[in-house]
This record gives sequence, structure tokens and C-alpha cells, in this order.
Amino acid sequence: MSGGVHPEGDPVGGGRLVGVRCLLVVTGSIAAYKAVFLLRQLQGEGAVVRVAMSAAATRFVAPLTFASLTGVPVITEATPPVEGEIPHVAGGREAEVVIVCPATANTLAKLAHGLADNVVSALLLAAPTRLLLAPAMNPRMWDHPATRRNVALLEQDGHRIVPPEVGAMACGEVGEGRLAEGARIVGAVVDLLGGLPLAGRRLLVSAGATREHLDAVRFLSNPATGRMGFALAAAGRELGAEVIVVHGPTEVAPPAGVATVGVVSAAEMLAALEQYVAGCDLLVMAAAVGDLRFPHRLPGKLPKGELPAALAVEETPDLLAALAAHKRPGQLFIGFAAESGDVEGHALAKLKRKGMDLVVANDITAPGIGFASPDNAATLLDGQGGRWEFPRTDKRTLARQILLQAARLLG
Repeated sequence: MSGGVHPEGDPVGGGRLVGVRCLLVVTGSIAAYKAVFLLRQLQGEGAVVRVAMSAAATRFVAPLTFASLTGVPVITEATPPVEGEIPHVAGGREAEVVIVCPATANTLAKLAHGLADNVVSALLLAAPTRLLLAPAMNPRMWDHPATRRNVALLEQDGHRIVPPEVGAMACGEVGEGRLAEGARIVGAVVDLLGGLPLAGRRLLVSAGATREHLDAVRFLSNPATGRMGFALAAAGRELGAEVIVVHGPTEVAPPAGVATVGVVSAAEMLAALEQYVAGCDLLVMAAAVGDLRFPHRLPGKLPKGELPAALAVEETPDLLAALAAHKRPGQLFIGFAAESGDVEGHALAKLKRKGMDLVVANDITAPGIGFASPDNAATLLDGQGGRWEFPRTDKRTLARQILLQAARLLG
């Protein structure tokens, strides 16, 4: 086995929101400066944050402040379309959670009644996820019946409200209207995302292709890059799991914050997985393990003129079957089946033959997905009629969808 277990560098903080994509929407309140501190708290928990600002908010805090802290441009009224992407639509597309902080009475009213007269209100209507709203305003504005009706409507729509706190206001009054503390807002983000469904779980992932060498330079392999397996490892970390990924040779960098074991051949991959499988709760076999190997590896490089006319090959070990033979109660094993033709039929046969709990079926003939592509599409099957179809998306999102279903099954 080449290499050993080594932790990669953690993202900032490495906390409860590692890798979670957040959109922080700042509206026009004197409390807008506190959004800067919230941004740093979110980053401290490992979140990846982008910021959008209303025109009024930019009069309290300069967009450059947020752009400098996030490393990406802030979405404002002045943000131009890029390659046909409209800012108020594209801005929230990748976000897993949208946080409005501070949320003014005006913003709450617009959102409650579906108004979209600026980039921020339009962005909130176009957001593909529920919103977390942290209001801040004068106590009398917060207590006004219109504001209370708007808050009730927003809660009925499924949005989460982090109520303001009692305290001294910028206007000199004291009462309920002060923006909630950042720790409360961050905690609400974690709760909104369902906590960390794999917290306390151990996830073991295999990734990439294996190589079966004839000599020092010639080998049998396949086009797998390890992207899907690494996406699963990263998503597992985001969902709270302790992750080990065993991977074959690849030019793709492994994700931060997970332990990695580099191997070359199928036999080496099996040996590495056997070291860790007994202690894992969830095994996901995303590696494209080669089916054939040469009976003997030749030393050095065999001259071209000495290559035999025919090369003998034999089957590599069946990793999934070998690992499933020692599966203990409470473990969940997931395999991948990259197939053509009757994709789901072949995948279900593989599931039953190898003793898996779930199988992820991929159609290798579908254009734009699979090997070496940033995107993928799959169907998750349990062999008992359970079927979850995931349309084409980026591999990180697909990985998260697969692991969320696995977390439900693990309980």
C-alpha cells in the first residue's frame, strides 16, 4: 500500500457548518454592521458564504468589506448579468441556506406579500430554499400589528424567524427589537439544516480507479478520476461524519478535513478498506475497481519487442463481496454500479450478488455525466422497491443527497 493515513488541512474553524453554502442577505438597518461579525462566525463554523446587499444596506456598510472577507463579489443593484445569468436568480441557486440579517420591517413586509422591487427582494422570492430571518428594528415597529401579521405569514410559508432580543436600541429606546446575538443565529442555521445528520458516525469511502501493472510503466485501468468519491467524502464531513477515504491514483486533490489512504491496485485497496471497515457505520464504495489483473508483475520495463502476443489475465478480488461477508449489524453498505443498457436491472443484480444495502445506479452512456465530469445523475435503489431518483447536478450536491438518505436509514 502506498502512502498512509494523513489528515488534510481543515477549512477555517472546521465546525458545524463545514462546506455548507450560505447566502447572507443584508438589508438597510443600523444593525447591518453586525452582519460582518455574523459572517465571520459562519466562516468560523466552516461555512462558505456569499453576501447580497440592498441599496440601503450599502449606506451602512461598504460592499467591499464583505467582498474582502468572502473573496467573492457582493450581489447588489449594480451587479451586472454574467454570461446570461441574472443576479437575483443565480445568486441563491447554490445556497443551501439563505440568511437575512438584519431583516428590516420593510423587507419582512415585501417578502410576506411577494413584492420584488429590488435585487434583494427578487432574490429572496427566487431562492430555492427556506429562509432564516433575523429581524432588527425599533421596538414599536416590531410590536406593530402589521409586522406581527407579516411574521406570522412568513412562518406559515415555512421560513424560520430568529426573534429580536430586548436591549438598548440605536434610537435610544429600550425594548424588543435588538438583533439576536450571532451565536443564536448560527445555532438556528444548524437547526434549520436539520443539525448534522451524520454527527458521531464514521464514514468509509473508496474513490477513483485502481491500476493493475504489467511492468513499471504499463497497466490496466479505467477513466475514473475520484471526483465522485471525493465529493462523497467532502459531503460526509459537511454532514458531521468522521471520514476516511481510500483512493486510487488520481490528479484530483482530495477534500480538506478528511483522512486519506492512497493505494494503487485492487488488492491494496481491499487491504486498506479491511483495516477500517469494522469501525465504520457507513461504507460507500464509489471506486471504479478494475476487474482484471496480470498474474505476475514484471520487474522494470519490458522492451516492446519482447511483449508477448497474448497476455494472460485473471480476475481481481471482489472488494464489495469480501467486505460484506463480515458486515456487522447496524452498518450500512452502499455500492456504485456504472452500467449501460438495463441500468437499474444490472444495478439491482449487483446489489443482491454482493450483499449491499443500497446501490447507486449510473448510466455511463448518458452525455455530460459520469467519469471525469463535474456533474452526475443517479438512481438510488434498496432492492426492496425503494427508489430515489436524483437528476443531473454537480457531484457534491448528488453526494449530499445520497448521504442524507443514508443518514435517514441509519436513524
